[in-house]
Amino acid sequence: MEYLIGLMLSLVVAGSATIAGFDRDRAFYPTVLIVIASYYVLFAVMGASGRTLLMEIVAASGFLLFAVLGFRRNLWLVVAAIVGHGIFDFVHHLLIENPGVPRWWPGFCLAFDVIFGGSLAMHLMRRSKFWRDPDAQGKRRLANPNGNTCAGDSAHPIRTSRSSR
Repeated sequence: MEYLIGLMLSLVVAGSATIAGFDRDRAFYPTVLIVIASYYVLFAVMGASGRTLLMEIVAASGFLLFAVLGFRRNLWLVVAAIVGHGIFDFVHHLLIENPGVPRWWPGFCLAFDVIFGGSLAMHLMRRSKFWRDPDAQGKRRLANPNGNTCAGDSAHPIRTSRSSR
């Protein structure tokens, strides 16, 4: 049941973000990743030792790093981290003993993360020039033989906060 609820909630969140326009800002998905990763820290505060809390903070910091790097460089890092967090949910109990984690949480969060990460992946593919025009990558290579891209070009299909003003 927790898998079904995670799946349904991720579809509602992703769909609502699209309808409201939240997903047009680069910061949306990295922010959700930070929030997702912080729940295990909360569970450690609720029911575990200081050692467990420290381990959860270290794990959450890794996802925070991916959120920042993905925001600044490439949102595909955020896709990988969100889906990776779903895998982390699956093996978390083998790595960190945290009695504050509800029994149903790993299945719920696994389903949510994988579907939500897939939603971002689909969003990125839909907005990329390569997806709409398979020859676009070759055209870009001809126009810029070094393969360098600027911060505001099509390498970042989701608007930045600065470019949307």
